[in-house]
Amino acid sequence: MSETAVVIDYGSGNLRSAEKALARAAAESGLNTEIIVTDKPDVVAKADRIILPGVGAFADCRAGLLAIDGLKDAIQERVRIAGKPFLGICVGMQLMAVEGHEFGTHKGMGWIDGTIEALKPADATLKIPHMGWNELVLTDTGLTHPVTKVFAPGDHAYFVHSYHMELNARESLLATTEYGGTVTAIVGKDNMIGTQFHPEKSQAVGLKFLKAFLEWQP
Repeated sequence: MSETAVVIDYGSGNLRSAEKALARAAAESGLNTEIIVTDKPDVVAKADRIILPGVGAFADCRAGLLAIDGLKDAIQERVRIAGKPFLGICVGMQLMAVEGHEFGTHKGMGWIDGTIEALKPADATLKIPHMGWNELVLTDTGLTHPVTKVFAPGDHAYFVHSYHMELNARESLLATTEYGGTVTAIVGKDNMIGTQFHPEKSQAVGLKFLKAFLEWQP
């Protein structure tokens, strides 16, 4: 069956890397999935899967999304009403939260019960932003989730961030990592999943995650 996976272009994110990684994941899984990069609400409204990348500050990414007339509403309808699989990457994942606390307080999508807070490592020698490879530690929920259960003990992913999601709902936490304390790495709820790390930059580990996302039927 043919599908379309739409990568949202709202002026934030490494779209080319995400597009290439998703196309490779689809090809290696034998999926007939067309990867489309777009900022057009009418294209989003017909998508079978939606990927929201994001690089930079929460408020800037939110403003970029709202600047394109009808885009946020099209995403909202397709994800929350039509129930199509959704993947948020880095700030794209952070936008799933109730609000972000980076340079003020800014409303998020409100899909995941949590807020975006600054990383505050207990070890003062650890630099912010957190950049590099860190191990993914699955929660009990993550061990059974159809997308995250593909990870093996010792799998590392690539992170670049200064903020992370602090959850009020433990059941939405699928994986953590350690950086001077426990840091949210993957969240999920219903047909939605989000990663603080960049799967498109995480080589084999990221590729198997993207394959699992493209095969997921929530």
